[in-house]
Amino acid sequence: MNLFDVYPLNNIAITSAKGSYVWDADGVQYLDMYGGHAVISIGHTHPHWVKRIENQLEKIAFYSNSVIIPIQKELASKLGDLSGKEDFQLFLCNSGAEANENALKLASFYNGRKKIIAFSKSFHGRTSLAVAATDNPSIVAPVNETGNVIFLPFNDEAALRDCFAQQGKEISSVIIEGIQGVGGINPASIPFLQLIRDLCTEYGSVYIADSVQCGYGRTGQFFAHDYAGVAADIYTMAKGMGNGFPVAGILIAPHIQPKHGMLGTTFGGNQLACAAALAVLEVMEQENLLHQAKDNGNYLIGKLKEIPQLQNVRGRGLMIGFDVPEELKGLKKKLLMDFKIFTGEAKPNVIRLLPSLALTRRQIDDFLEALQEAIDELLTS
Repeated sequence: MNLFDVYPLNNIAITSAKGSYVWDADGVQYLDMYGGHAVISIGHTHPHWVKRIENQLEKIAFYSNSVIIPIQKELASKLGDLSGKEDFQLFLCNSGAEANENALKLASFYNGRKKIIAFSKSFHGRTSLAVAATDNPSIVAPVNETGNVIFLPFNDEAALRDCFAQQGKEISSVIIEGIQGVGGINPASIPFLQLIRDLCTEYGSVYIADSVQCGYGRTGQFFAHDYAGVAADIYTMAKGMGNGFPVAGILIAPHIQPKHGMLGTTFGGNQLACAAALAVLEVMEQENLLHQAKDNGNYLIGKLKEIPQLQNVRGRGLMIGFDVPEELKGLKKKLLMDFKIFTGEAKPNVIRLLPSLALTRRQIDDFLEALQEAIDELLTS
């Protein structure tokens, strides 16, 4: 049997990892400045994370949500403390797409409406409703197409006001990434997020903060939306939540009340997933990773802005992007193949940096040195 060939692959087999480094089958070391699509939050195979999972595995790995699972409540309590959302409710699931799917569905249950506002260059997942709210027609199958999603220009306050003025009573929810990831590291402006909050409150719509990639401390705040000083009604989480273990969830404001059967999941919130997620929060707290992400992110962004060949350096914390000119279009590949550094990209010309929040200043300097050397070699080749 062959694998279903949907991923363009680098010819590298990663067989081990530690902290911000990974090693291939030949023992070659790579600096991971991408964290497997922002998944690695506390560093690869962190010893506390490994031990938490091992200890839980020796007790019980899984039983369904038909019984009391105490570790779910432990996770909810710790998550409330670190996120500052103590009065919110937690629903656990398995992936970012599933989190967004449940958030959009819950919003519609709450106000009985169908219309969703999403934005240009958005990415919310590949499942039915999540992909319908994603601005990429090439991954939207005909069965996913719906007339219920309204796409507006990102950060366009006038367009948002006009849409609410015309259709406000039909709008169930507004879903927005605090910083667009797949779209190219595009931060939502603080006034724009504040306007979303105001309009959702005025019209009874639900503000969904897609924090799958930009949340969980990556920007130096627990949620990227926190920079705007407003609270969303639902926060979606995944990626960094489990440091590589599949776990996701949504935080739900107290005014949205549950009822039995409204949402459901087989594997979501299983004992092993909760152990992994708890380990992540414990390490984030013990090692002060939110502060470290903010401090090191500011340092890295400042240094990148000093490199004249890079354009439009942007982001917050350790969610960073920059544009590369045509003469540097091979930069990502060169960093990987010649300098053994993983980075990400967004088409057509954006390099994305999404390393572990535990990335050290020394590793940042090593990256910057390699980056400048790679640029110089490309310009002289």
